[in-house]
Amino acid sequence: MKQLFSLIFILSASITLSWSQPSKGSLLIKNGTVLTVTKGTLTNSDVLIVDGIIKKIGKNISAPKGVEVIDATGLYVMPGIIDAHSHIGIDVVNEATNPVTADVWVGDALDPMDVSIYRALAGGTTTSHAMHGSANVIGGQCETIKHRFGSTNPNDLRMDGAPRTIKFALGENPMRVHGEGNGIIPRTRMGVEEVIRRAFSEAQAYQAKWDAYNKDKMKNPRALAPEYSRRLETLADILSGKVMIHCHSYRADEILMLMNVCKDFGVKKICFQHVNEGFKVAPELANFGAYASVFADWWAYKFEVYYSTAYNAAILTRNGVVTSINSDSPDLIRHLYHEAAKTQHYGGLSDDEALSLITINPAKQLGVEDRIGSLEEGKEGDVAIFRNHPLSVYAVPVRTIIDGVVYFDIDKDPSDIRVSIDPDNLPTFQQYTEEDRCMDGVFEYLFENR
Repeated sequence: MKQLFSLIFILSASITLSWSQPSKGSLLIKNGTVLTVTKGTLTNSDVLIVDGIIKKIGKNISAPKGVEVIDATGLYVMPGIIDAHSHIGIDVVNEATNPVTADVWVGDALDPMDVSIYRALAGGTTTSHAMHGSANVIGGQCETIKHRFGSTNPNDLRMDGAPRTIKFALGENPMRVHGEGNGIIPRTRMGVEEVIRRAFSEAQAYQAKWDAYNKDKMKNPRALAPEYSRRLETLADILSGKVMIHCHSYRADEILMLMNVCKDFGVKKICFQHVNEGFKVAPELANFGAYASVFADWWAYKFEVYYSTAYNAAILTRNGVVTSINSDSPDLIRHLYHEAAKTQHYGGLSDDEALSLITINPAKQLGVEDRIGSLEEGKEGDVAIFRNHPLSVYAVPVRTIIDGVVYFDIDKDPSDIRVSIDPDNLPTFQQYTEEDRCMDGVFEYLFENR
């Protein structure tokens, strides 16, 4: 009986952990320069967040009883930065065992204690798109996460209700991994296209069997259901618009190829990632309604991407393509505001256009623009506060807020884990004190010898 009660307790604790909700806070940001991105810039203005939601934006807002007040006088308040292409919170990103692995899901392998999440917070980034790698033509499903660092529960990272996405990859990566490495299709760009067409055709046949079964079982209760396949189910969901493609791509010819394949199969939701030659086919991307998530000025790191331009983001924007700037890096994710600023030098984008590349545009690409990406009443309270304008070379993020909770405060970062961290000594689970021998001299080192 005692063992039974112990088992019940463990199961109850597990259920509680699984169903616990991330914290939502309330606070009032006072007297800042509010960069709403979508509704202009408001000087000497306030942002009130109640229970994780932006309740009011304006001047002379009074704080409700018990609500923390942040004095933002002389500071800039903007939406939390969003990275549409990231791999933080994941260990090994490629299930490189087959050219098509639509049955795997990044959400099964999130690591909430990855210090890169905290370092992203230190750069004002509140949300990222944790993606499968680019080894496979059709990779795994991705996960949109909020950077709620400090929890051991992977579920706390998930942005509940965010639309499903999946990683595709064109060009040299899948050709090298599977064609050259394993001696199977694809070895060429022709093979890449064939893998996609074959997978979509199999998904159509799979869905047709299930449609026939669902129709038949209404008349025949003994009808046998087709064999379930998570891989084919996911591919069928792409065709029906339930899953959006995010595709690793560089060359203009293969970008056009995938748009043609999507047209043939009725796929309308696609975001091209990297898109280094997107400027060559900007009108075609706009006409299709495709999105583009690009680097600001990163290319020539391998043969197929030897040619690009720092004007890429501006050209795509001017042609009406919803464009974002991403990091694809645990380092660059901390400086996306600098990356956005480059488009003002290379392309002359306005402040709001440049900031849109790291806020509302990636939100659109992830299907969450009604929740985050701009400072508007009714949206989620994800905010980054800067010393100096975020597009200035002197910009310094000082606070990062998610759902009304402060997750990064530059004045409360005594161990400076933006720079280095002991994985066994996270601030949330700190076990040592100044009296412990292993900590001897640490406080003098951190504070007195600077």
